[in-house]
Formats: sequence, structure tokens, C-alpha cells
Amino acid sequence: MAAVVLDRVFGDPQWFPHPVRLIGRLITAGEALRRLPVAQRFAGILLATGVIAVTGGTVWGLVNLAYACGLWWGLVLETLLVYLAVAPRSLASEALVVERYLRQNNLPEARARLALIVGRDTARLDEKEVRRAVVETVSENTVDGVLCPLFYAALFGALGVWVYKAVSTLDSMVGYKNERYRHFGWAGARLDDIAAFLPARLALFLIPPAAFLAGLSAGTSWRVGWRDRLAHTSPNAGHGEALFAGALRVRLGGPATYDGVVVPKPCLGKEFFPPGPDAVRKAVSLLWAVTWLFTIVAGLLLVLLDYILF
Repeated sequence: MAAVVLDRVFGDPQWFPHPVRLIGRLITAGEALRRLPVAQRFAGILLATGVIAVTGGTVWGLVNLAYACGLWWGLVLETLLVYLAVAPRSLASEALVVERYLRQNNLPEARARLALIVGRDTARLDEKEVRRAVVETVSENTVDGVLCPLFYAALFGALGVWVYKAVSTLDSMVGYKNERYRHFGWAGARLDDIAAFLPARLALFLIPPAAFLAGLSAGTSWRVGWRDRLAHTSPNAGHGEALFAGALRVRLGGPATYDGVVVPKPCLGKEFFPPGPDAVRKAVSLLWAVTWLFTIVAGLLLVLLDYILF
């Protein structure tokens, strides 16, 4: 709970050498394993094992050293490590910056800022497509970038959240279905699917009540989320997008271009219109409602469990 408050107040510290960047450098160095005289899938398994082991071992050692110095030292370090792993304010801020440029009729700058938070090609997107991409990335990252880290932080503390971040970073860097990474990135992509499986389904019971708290449509969120959640090619990504589509009563999905290749995607919330001018602001409100709802409920459950057991 303290980590979420820190993020809400201070955001993602740009001056600090973020641990995700260090994990990224480790993965980049580990790509040398592709040159081993073994199957690419096995080399990818070695990479994933090594990155997770180094990340988890480092966090485990630092946390235990801090607790050895005193309870409060351990609590402070764990709080800071969780704070660095969850970034709802950064996601919300970037989404609102893109929307601000759209409202200023500055489409080129809106495309440029959008390119910082999405993987698709943005240079040719019109205003409606930019807005759709923003809402889609907020909805997907509410699960992947906020709910998943908080879920593993609640269960396993700083160690759990940073093992998850290592898996997530592996997927984002090598988990592509192209010629270079189809086999080498297989392990990272499958581990990410496994890690996000439970949190994505937890979103079914979290996003609709959060939508109610945010003044959005809880019933439609549940109906569309349950109906369209498995239409996505990813086993997990469709959950957040479908639930947001229902809550905001907008149509998401459809074709998107990646590296010059048009990739067909199913429509989620097909009975609605594409996101309008208020959709990004509403999506950000729902992002914060989900963050606070999970944080408070998980915190109360942990206190209750601690009271029952100890």
C-alpha cells in the first residue's frame, strides 16, 4: 500500500537507474546464447533461467541483508522495490499527454508520444486510431503492468514482484513471433503467459466493481469482458481490453501494423463506437480505480490473514 502511495505522489523517478533497464541489459547480453551450437528453444530456456535467477537472487540477497540490519530497514527496502515495479502514474501520465496533443490538434506529436508506450507503427495513424491505441495500451497494461506486479507483491513481496518483472521484460524483448525470436523467445513468452494467467482472470472480478467506483458501466464491463475476453490471440491480453471496452462502452481491437506488417486483431465490444474524446480520461480513471481497489482489498485480506494465523 505504501508503494502505491509513493507512486501516486512521486511517479516513476527518471533520474534513478531503474532496475528494469538493468534487466534489459542482462537480456541483451544474454542474446549471445543464440550463437551456441544448441537448439534455439533450448538457448532461450537458458536465457530465461539465467535472467530470472540473477534477478531473483539479487533481490533475495538485498532484502535479506536489509532485514538482517533491522525490521524497518527490510520493510523500507521492500517498499521501495515494489514502488519501482508498479507504475500506474507513469502509464496514466503518458496516456494523458497523448490525449492533450490530440486536443491541441497536434497529431504528429501525439503519434510520437504514442510510439513511446506501444509497439505498433504510429506514423500513419489518424486521430481515432491514436486514441484507440492509447485506450488499448492503458487497458492491457492495467493488467500486465499494474495488477500483475501488485498481485505478486501481495503474495511474495519484493522477490515475487521482481521475478515477475524479469519474466515480463523477457517477453517484451524476445517474446516475438518473428524469424529471429520465434524459438529463442519461446520460453520468455510462455512464462509470461503463465505468470499473467491468474491476475488476468482476477481482473474479471476486479475491473467491473472498479468501473462502478469510477462512475462507469460495471454491468457492461462484466458482460463484454466475459464474452470477448478469449477472442484475443493472447490467452491473457484480451481480458483487460474486453473489460475496459465494456466499462467505457467503446470498440477496441481491429487491425494494427507492426514493423510494416498489418496484423489482424478481433474487435472487442463490437456493438459500440471507437473511443471518443473522453475515452482516454475515463480509461485513466478506471486504471486508478483498479489500482486502489486491489491495493486496499489485498491489504485488508493480508491483515485479516495475519490476525487469524498469528
